[in-house]
Amino acid sequence: MNKKFVGETAKQSLIVYGRHAVLAALVNPKRRIEKILCTKENATEIAKVSKIPPRIVDRKEIDKLLGNDAVHQGFALFCSRLEDITLDELITLAETKKDCHVLILDQVTDPQNIGAIIRSAVAFDTLALIVQDKNSPLESGAMDKAAAGMIEHLPIIRATNLSRTIELLKNAGFWIVGMDGYAKTTVAELKKGGKIAIVMGSEGKGMRRLVEEGCDIAVRLPISEKTESLNVATAAAIALYEVNKK
Repeated sequence: MNKKFVGETAKQSLIVYGRHAVLAALVNPKRRIEKILCTKENATEIAKVSKIPPRIVDRKEIDKLLGNDAVHQGFALFCSRLEDITLDELITLAETKKDCHVLILDQVTDPQNIGAIIRSAVAFDTLALIVQDKNSPLESGAMDKAAAGMIEHLPIIRATNLSRTIELLKNAGFWIVGMDGYAKTTVAELKKGGKIAIVMGSEGKGMRRLVEEGCDIAVRLPISEKTESLNVATAAAIALYEVNKK
């Protein structure tokens, strides 16, 4: 086994697993493909999208590679991580659009939550995802599996300073909307249209103070008093749905 592809600390390489994640990665020209492992019954499906022949292995071999908890469905792919984009590139892209939105995650650290958020972001035409470089996990197999291949379609920015990033987005014409369970305004009451950046904090701590102070408005999801909060991925999906309404 090529050891450089196993650890999650190597910024440019990883193992993608799961049917949707692997097939989507194989058709993305931005990926550098190193090796494909699959079970015999999946070889035909791999051949439809890749000129690189897979190595046929027993399911137990992939279990050993990824661990018994990984739901790989008989697919594993050694490949490069996706390259991030810069904030300048995002702002340039946004200049061509009258209406668009981006999502900012502050202190959201669980790879599976981020993967689920990515899946929703693509579903609701989010222009890009912005995360903090220092406290956000790198792209991983678990993240890609939760995203069901949608990470191939969402530009991601890893920002050194989220507060500074928010200021630059404001200067570029974005309205900064912070999600806060105690806000008076609901997300449904938010004025639609234009350029919007939604900021979401972690389930426990929420947004950090400086990030929250950078928001133009705070809004909440109107949930039952019986429920203290929603999973951050669920809350993100609802917020993105509301913002994407025409």
